[in-house]
Amino acid sequence: MLSLVQLRVLDAVARHGSVTEAAKALHYTQPAVSHHLARLEAQTGAQLLQRIGRGIRLTQAGQVLASRAAEIIGRVDAADAELAAHVGLSAGRVRLASFSSAIGSLVLPAVAIVSRDHPGLDVSVSDVHPPEALELLRAGQIDIALVFRYEDTEPEPEGVRLHHLLDDPVYLLSKQRGIKLSRLRDAVWVAGCERCRNHLLALCAKEGFTPEISYTTDDMIVLQTLVAAGIGVTTIPGLALRGHRIKGFSATKLKDADRQVYAATYGQPPDPPATAALLSVLSDAAKIS
Repeated sequence: MLSLVQLRVLDAVARHGSVTEAAKALHYTQPAVSHHLARLEAQTGAQLLQRIGRGIRLTQAGQVLASRAAEIIGRVDAADAELAAHVGLSAGRVRLASFSSAIGSLVLPAVAIVSRDHPGLDVSVSDVHPPEALELLRAGQIDIALVFRYEDTEPEPEGVRLHHLLDDPVYLLSKQRGIKLSRLRDAVWVAGCERCRNHLLALCAKEGFTPEISYTTDDMIVLQTLVAAGIGVTTIPGLALRGHRIKGFSATKLKDADRQVYAATYGQPPDPPATAALLSVLSDAAKIS
């Protein structure tokens, strides 16, 4: 029978890419890690690792088992945290992943309140894009994922529950006050990476043009700086403007362009007490913002 220790070892090797680094992460000796891997291969009857030069890589069988191992470990850790939380909010932990524009303006104020009211709780925050955050949520590696949706966003994976926090307006940034999007078809545009610019492309398509994107960045401050310098124009969500806004440009709210911001949890209700406490404070913070 596979042991949790063996699965943790395989997961660590998969994440760190070497026996040496896995041993450091687990605080094991290198021979101990190698022993657990050998036992795991013997029990499964499958070759899980291949030696490549001085390094190693997972075989296809190893990748399959490592993926399951990560999910199992996440669920065990989540169950442990949930059980601890039932003792009361004087103990336990809650792990949250959020997209960057919500962290400063929404997440951190909420975390500060939870930490003040429940100093025994261990609260952690990671800056993660929504698709990856949902995968971490399903794997049990986080308890709450902050995500945003547009009209054309694909449905969330089965088992994910969405808690609506707010509708976040989108603004057009330009040096010209009150200019309409339709008049910027010949402008130089600043946009996020290819998977982050879909909403901008959709907005421009409604106006009958494809934007000429000459500058690419996912940093919301850099976006604003480029516009303030007169280099280009862009769109930006309201949470990003509230989190940090520089001077030197005009922000025009775009009609019917809002994105919906949700806190996502996984599995059937009720949520563990620590998770429910942070959800409640996030909801309150969203109403204020």
